[in-house]
Amino acid sequence: MSDEPQIPETPEPEAARPEWRNFYGRRAGKTMRPSQKTYLSEDLDSLTPRGITREDNPEREIIDPASIFGNDNPIWLEVGFGGGEHLVHMCARYPQVNIIGCEPFINGVAMLLGKIREAGVTNIAVHPGDARDLMDVLPEGSIAKAFLNYPDPWPKRRHHRRRFVTQDHLVPLARCLQQGAEFRVATDIPSYMTQALREAPKAGFELTAHSGTAWDDWISTRYEQKALREGRTPDYATFRKP
Repeated sequence: MSDEPQIPETPEPEAARPEWRNFYGRRAGKTMRPSQKTYLSEDLDSLTPRGITREDNPEREIIDPASIFGNDNPIWLEVGFGGGEHLVHMCARYPQVNIIGCEPFINGVAMLLGKIREAGVTNIAVHPGDARDLMDVLPEGSIAKAFLNYPDPWPKRRHHRRRFVTQDHLVPLARCLQQGAEFRVATDIPSYMTQALREAPKAGFELTAHSGTAWDDWISTRYEQKALREGRTPDYATFRKP
């Protein structure tokens, strides 16, 4: 992938963080189809973990992840699942694993719910909000694998601090991951991958692979297909929590 101009260093997280923090991005887009509204009204509540939001858990008490699924199977996390293609694919491919998907964009949540109905997967939970709220209340070392697929690129330089690959996001993620857990990143934005490769090691991750070749169990998402149509090159990196 081509080199880009140097990205300014991302500031370290503050020692004392305010209870309220900005969320950047849209929460809703174009008008949903009637079927998608039905999915939201009928399916979302039963799939949403309790004790994640500040309204449900103002004291930010640590939750028991096993209570979300009712079993002790390994738990994976997908941050920003978009339309849900990858999330449902992984749930179907790995029925012995539980996966939590986080997505604040309600149109994406509605799309995911339709895919869940079609696939019939049951090893899934959906947090329709900021992944940081979930990471706040997960026990240390409770997540076995994490995914960040085609995140919002925030292409303007002054907005790079809003990307997920900053210390304010990566440090809490590293805390939640088990020793040896993978953290996968897929993007078509060269500066995003540059930032991920620089910032992830600062948060305690080790880079184990980086190339233009996807993982064996990868499914190409709608965002990747859009990138390919528009002439952008997918890039994939695998990090590990040592």
